[in-house]
Amino acid sequence: MSLSNPSQILLRNSELLIAKTPLLINLPEDGFIDAYLEIHQPDNINCFSTNFIDYQAISKKHCGATNTKNVKATFASTYQTQSCHDLVIIAFPKSKAELNFTLAMIAHCINAETKIILVGEKKGGIQSAGKLTQDILSCCQKVDAARHCLLFVGLFQPEKLSVVFNLQEWFKKYQITVDGVQLTIASLPGVFSQQKLDVGTELLLSNLPSNMTGKVLDFGCGAGVISCFIGKKFSETNLSLLDVSALALTSAQESLALNSLSGNVFPSNSLSDVNEHYQHVVSNPPFHQGVKTHYQASEDFLAGINKKLNKAGNITIVANSFLRYLPIMETHIGTTRVITKDKGFTIYQAQLS
Repeated sequence: MSLSNPSQILLRNSELLIAKTPLLINLPEDGFIDAYLEIHQPDNINCFSTNFIDYQAISKKHCGATNTKNVKATFASTYQTQSCHDLVIIAFPKSKAELNFTLAMIAHCINAETKIILVGEKKGGIQSAGKLTQDILSCCQKVDAARHCLLFVGLFQPEKLSVVFNLQEWFKKYQITVDGVQLTIASLPGVFSQQKLDVGTELLLSNLPSNMTGKVLDFGCGAGVISCFIGKKFSETNLSLLDVSALALTSAQESLALNSLSGNVFPSNSLSDVNEHYQHVVSNPPFHQGVKTHYQASEDFLAGINKKLNKAGNITIVANSFLRYLPIMETHIGTTRVITKDKGFTIYQAQLS
């Protein structure tokens, strides 16, 4: 894999990367770790990812029995360690609110000497890094610009954040009522539709099958809105929720708990870790990754979900009306109906042939 533009700007500033125990946050596996190990030979590298795909790639390449022994990969919504890191490199998040969440999360394992590097593409909003972190970092300055990316460096101000991180303080909670069903939703920074019910999901909830029983898969669950609604309205269902984001999975678990529901919540790269069969699959399929738009994951999901449906199982999704999902569903699943169209969204339902 070729180095991404953010990784290239990091390596051209290699003198800033000298460290014994660096922490890399949400960096992809694109060859950067190999290059870093070769240039600086740190004692160890900790790679923390909230994205399951990145975590899988790093683990596969660096963390097996025969691979690099001083690289550790972690997939979680929060980072825990007994170590103190002398360097932290953070890929600037798509959600700006996620940046200060990340800095608060690592307060327990950095100090006033820890160098904090922020890197990202200009179109992702990294120009605002200095302003966003002014109450947490000192001297957060832009030190390089290249390949449509920016690099910021700052130092942590320990007195600005508590070393005790309270995850509960970071949930945004809101109430919704759809078709007479009242729910409380909890969502962490960076999770889709963090502060209110989005239009597409609301349309989907109003157009589900009239009777749902058995195993239900919520693909790309986000904060768990769909599953919570189904669990409340259809008591004879068994809920499974998957997402690629650890922040989403933790949010979904919290939402289930707030609504006195339970479910199997797990990470998956599309259908990579789906091992059961379902009577119903429901989804507002994600089509964004980072700052770029990607449809492949959703198309792969629609092409492969037939293998995970029970006989006579069905799938109901909502999608932006410009997306051509109907022919994919017709080809791979079976007879597909357009249930409704409204406000730029379309509800599709397919029955397994």
